[in-house]
Parts: sequence; structure tokens; C-alpha cells
Amino acid sequence: MKNLLLITVAFWCLESNAQKQSFPANIKFDHGLMASTKNSLDAQNNYDLWKTNFVETCSNGRYRVKFDPSSQTVSEGIGYGMLLSAYKADKDLFDGLWLYYKDNVNGNKVMNWKINGCSETIGQNGATDAELDAAFALIVADYQWGSTGNINYKTDATALISAIKNYEVEANTYVLKPGDQFGGSQITNPSYFSPAYYRAFGVFTNDITFWNQVAAKSYTVINNNLTVNNAVGGLVSDWCEASGAYSSQAGGYNNGGKSYTYDAARTPWRIAVDYLWYGNADAKTYAKKSSDFVRVNLGGSANIKDGYNQNGTVNGQWHNATFVGAFACAAMAGENQAHLDASYTDLKNLNEPNSYFNHTLKTLYSFLLTGNFYLPPTATLSNENFDIEKSTVTLFPNPSADRITVSAPGKSTISIISSSGSVIHQQKTTSELTEINLANQSRGVYFVKISNDDFKSITKKVILK
Repeated sequence: MKNLLLITVAFWCLESNAQKQSFPANIKFDHGLMASTKNSLDAQNNYDLWKTNFVETCSNGRYRVKFDPSSQTVSEGIGYGMLLSAYKADKDLFDGLWLYYKDNVNGNKVMNWKINGCSETIGQNGATDAELDAAFALIVADYQWGSTGNINYKTDATALISAIKNYEVEANTYVLKPGDQFGGSQITNPSYFSPAYYRAFGVFTNDITFWNQVAAKSYTVINNNLTVNNAVGGLVSDWCEASGAYSSQAGGYNNGGKSYTYDAARTPWRIAVDYLWYGNADAKTYAKKSSDFVRVNLGGSANIKDGYNQNGTVNGQWHNATFVGAFACAAMAGENQAHLDASYTDLKNLNEPNSYFNHTLKTLYSFLLTGNFYLPPTATLSNENFDIEKSTVTLFPNPSADRITVSAPGKSTISIISSSGSVIHQQKTTSELTEINLANQSRGVYFVKISNDDFKSITKKVILK
């Protein structure tokens, strides 16, 4: 009987740590295009090369990602590595990277941004993009392996998301700070904005309203930056104020943070994810602008250089994966299959195996392009047989000047009703977030009715100003 009990316990432990999604996942996104020639073997080869060239073993099961110079590690690299290893189902590497992250945190429990080798802090305090990537990677890990093993991924994800909320989002404005010790409305970094993650954070921590506001603010800042500086396409600046203007605090960065260079270059990738996963309209608009800039203004992916002024003039000289791959991801929302296919091929043929930044980002981009960078089912709201009266339904912003976003279970029906009782808009939702444009309606009070197939409903009031 004792032996039977031991066998049963051992079997349960194996089951509880069983992998949910092997690689390749080959997900076909509900929104956007996929390259005709996509092949997960490309992502596999990029990952293998990345792991060989940039992962180094530390003691006690820890791993680090080599930076430039290779003796150093930055928190950004740990976040990237956690994403890659979680999607690749490489549990040993994932756990070692996360343990390294936790070994090197500051008092706010976010990783000090630069480490010499395996343990010596040489750059103190957090860089927010690292926290965002690491937190989302933990959500993927919880889906992949569950949280009953040696590391409770769910608890750790929740704690890190809380730290981001408390220390890396500016209080009352929802502006993402670039670090736990600096920034906000006076200086922020659009390439850190990860609205798709925020929506997942909201569901994962039951804090949907807050994180949806952070997502909405991301688009406000990006659109401000493009408008204020008369930008071409989606060429955001590396750094800016929340108003979109250039920041006086960015003097120490390349060209005072006023150009589209190695920070801003990641923005099309991060925003494209929000369209591919959620179908967000603002994400599609931005991604299409970015893709069309390459297709129309530059004449194709082969002509991309590593830097632009916001007016579209070139200030870079190299053709590399950091820029090519992000624009290729944007082409997934660009509505031109031939351009996406050419962009995919261009990225595939770039060979920069010893460049930490270029090859790491190439690998991340290739995961998205091949359907291996996906939203885990555990980070979405249930769409089946929901009880609308017990569901969390929110809408924002309220009051609104033109658009509102309704957060409600998928497969519900949204009706917009005027104060006189007329239904002016109605649609069936396809995901938990639905954006509705009311720009053509008169100012005043409207009612938003969310109903399910059992004819139960919730009604919210919105003010159009």
C-alpha cells in the first residue's frame, strides 16, 4: 500500500508539471496576416543559435544572458530570455533565468538593470521593459507547467505585476514609467509600451480596469508623439513626454531621444501583438502606418536602415534585424500579403549571430511571425456559458470625447442606446475588449447595454463630452 501511495504521488507530481504546449505551437492568430512562407524551423534555428551564443551558466541552477560586452547582463536580456524559453518550453533555462532575476532585485523587488557576470550589481534599479517581459513570461510559464513545482509561477507573476503597478506606472495618470526610480509624464519610452500584456495582466490579477487604462494611455502617448512632431508613419521618438513633446530629461540619450533609433525600433513589434491577440483598432492603425512607411515610403523591407528622424528622413546606415523584424511584425496588420512575405524573407536572411540585440530580437520577432508568441488561454476571460450578472463589465474612458472600450465576456452583445431610447449601435463581441467609435454622435448621456444569449443584461451609463 505504501509503494502504491508513493507511485500515485510521483505520478501526480509528473502530471502537475506536465507541459501544456510543446514547440512549435504554430498558432494562427484571429486577427491579421501570416506570412505565406512562415516556418517554425526558422524560429527553432534562431533560438538554438541564441542559446548557444548568449546563454551562460552561473552557479546553483542560475543562467544569465550575455550582453555587449559579454561579461555583463542587463535585465532586458533576462526578460527576453524568459519569453523565449517559456514559449520554447525550455523549463530548465526558464527557471534558471528567473532565479537569476530574483537574485538581483532591489528593494522594490525589480531587478537591478545591469549586472557584472553572475552577481555584481553595476547598474542599480529597474528598467520597466524587463519587468513587463518577465511578468508576462511568468504567465506563460504558469500555463506551460502549472505552479505546483519548485517555483510558483502564478504567485511570482502576481507579485511582479503588483510591483510594476506600484512602482513603474505613474500614480493617477496611467503613464508607464521607464523605471521604478524615474520617469512618468515628463519622460517615458514608447518602445516599452506593451498594451497586450496589460490586458492579460488585468485578467490574471482581476484588475482589468486599471490595466486597461494603462493600455489606453499607451496609445494616447504614441498618438500625441506622432501628432505633435508631425511624424511620418509610425516613427515615434525614442523618448518623449506624455504630451508627445520631446523630453528635456532625455539629453543623455541618442540625439536627445528625438529620433526613431534603437529604442523606438521595437515599438511596431510590441503594438502589433495587441492587434494579433486582441484585434485592437488603435494597434491596427499604428501597425499599418508603420508597415506602410516601409512598403510605400521606403519601397520595401530591403531598404530599411537603422534610424530615422520623425519626418521620415534616414539617419542610420545599417540594415539589421532590430529594425527589419519589428517592421515585419507590423506588416502582419498591414493588409498586404506580398509585403509581409518579402519582409519575412528579408528577416530570415539576415545573419548577425554575435550581436546580442539584433539576434535576440530577431528570435523574438520570428516567434511572433511563426505563431509561437501567443496569448495563453489562462490569460483570457472565459467565453462559455458566462453569467453576465456575475461578470466584471467595465467601460473606459468615461466621460469620453469619441471612443469607448467595453470590457466584457466574449460572445456578449453590446448595444448603445441614446437618452431617448433609440439603439444607435449594436454588435456581437469577439473578445473581451471591444472598442466603439461614437465620434459621430451628439454630446450627452448614452447607455451601454451588455447582454448574453440568455437575455440577461447589465447596463452602464457613459457621457460623451
